[in-house]
Amino acid sequence: MDTKDFVIKQISVFSENKPGRLAAIAKALEEEKINIFAFSIAESKGFGVVRLLVDKPEPALNKLAAMGFMVSFTDVIAVNMKDEPGGLYNTAKILADASINIEYAYAYSGKDAAVLILRVDKVEEAIKDIRNNKGELLKSEMFK
Repeated sequence: MDTKDFVIKQISVFSENKPGRLAAIAKALEEEKINIFAFSIAESKGFGVVRLLVDKPEPALNKLAAMGFMVSFTDVIAVNMKDEPGGLYNTAKILADASINIEYAYAYSGKDAAVLILRVDKVEEAIKDIRNNKGELLKSEMFK
């Protein structure tokens, strides 16, 4: 299986940090029947970055851009982890041992597993190292 099968297109939306901006983004995606799988918000000096994993990345990016939001795609990977003590450590150690830097991350947890979304400086190398260490990555097709 090719490493490209595991590269996920995350949408980054740059927006003023003020009331109603997240609601506007969510409503726009709802109108287009685009499902949000995961998101995070980071804030810096009056602006925010909303990072989204959605089921229809291209239409989502196009809709938000048409509304005047500054948007871009970022390549990320999603690691399926055990939802138990040490789950995060196992993944972080694989990357640290390979000298791969985690630029940012966010996660969500379900009943049986947790998923860690990672932006790393060496995407293809990270994919290979995680798979070589018996780590489980989610396929990008899950986010289309």
